[in-house]
Amino acid sequence: MQITSRELAQVAAAEAPRFDMYTGIHKAMRAVMADTLLALGRLDAGDEEELADVSQRVLQLLGMCESHLAHENAFVHRAIEARAPGASDAIAHEHAEHRQAIAALASQVAAVQSAPAHHRHAAALALYRALSLFVAENLQHMHVEETAHNAVLWARYTDAELVAIHDELVTSIPPEEMMGFARWLVPFMNPLERFHLLADMRAKAPAPAFEAVLAAVRPHLTPREWQKLEGALASA
Repeated sequence: MQITSRELAQVAAAEAPRFDMYTGIHKAMRAVMADTLLALGRLDAGDEEELADVSQRVLQLLGMCESHLAHENAFVHRAIEARAPGASDAIAHEHAEHRQAIAALASQVAAVQSAPAHHRHAAALALYRALSLFVAENLQHMHVEETAHNAVLWARYTDAELVAIHDELVTSIPPEEMMGFARWLVPFMNPLERFHLLADMRAKAPAPAFEAVLAAVRPHLTPREWQKLEGALASA
């Protein structure tokens, strides 16, 4: 099935904001991708401690990417296919390619770690360039999801239905994994998005879990951002 230009136009023309399952988590994915790529670019591959730290960061990014696409396949693509068969085919194919790229990048990380000292800088540069291409592909990929896939979802689902799908997705994520996503999700939202996310979390999650998320993300917010968030939550 083709996603029509009319449906894409609805995304741009919508006056009232619709429930958007993509943009928040994609801001998190863009942030962690950019941060990891920059760390890899400045890596001193001859420093064993630094090499171990940055290698672990790359592997954590790859794990997040693998988990993210699995969640989209299981919940978002399932919803799209239920009411618009074939509309997720192109992105599902890219997800399969991303899985292959993730495995190849993980192998390159291992190659850097095991390379002889005089080959490590070249191996690290090769990994940096490969990760750059992976990030570039993902940036384009996420844009299609935020526009074309949202067009399909918004044309066929109410916001209440989309919230239910999203809540089911979030509930499926283990607490430790959720904390890992929250570290990148909350700080890189704008203040209004941040407030809505945490207000919803406060309403649905156990109080200790909500407080744990606040404690985890606070060090990554500026004093001004924290002040705005604290004030908004207090007045809600």
